[in-house]
Amino acid sequence: MTQVPGGAPGPSAEEVADQLASVVGRLLRRLRSSSSESLLTPTQRSVLARLDDGGAATTAELARAEFVRPQSMRLTLGALEEQGLVERAPDPADGRKSVMSVTDAGRATLAQVRAAKRNWLAEAVAAELDGHERRTVAEAATLIERLVGS
Repeated sequence: MTQVPGGAPGPSAEEVADQLASVVGRLLRRLRSSSSESLLTPTQRSVLARLDDGGAATTAELARAEFVRPQSMRLTLGALEEQGLVERAPDPADGRKSVMSVTDAGRATLAQVRAAKRNWLAEAVAAELDGHERRTVAEAATLIERLVGS
């Protein structure tokens, strides 16, 4: 414990880090399960979101970004392509390569997954927290944003 202004002991940075990592991990697992009716695996959702946010990319670029082997990424992209969620095109910089990009169907699927997560979280906040607690969580979210932005 550390001393905070006003004399009351406060948790150490390590204690806060442990608690925050644990809670955020559980929140992420719960958010993932809230959209489990989707036919996408967590890896497929991650790749689809990366393509949507970052634009077209090669298999090798995606593999590096997702910390997986290119062979694994090819399988993931193959499944997404088979579902019509991504499409392949020649790389404008190197015609020997191809780049993958998200399709309109992929964007719609991703929007559904994101909406399911957001809806679950909004319902949980409304059901479990009063106005004061919601303000506290909003303030905490701002602080967490500052932590991840650093």
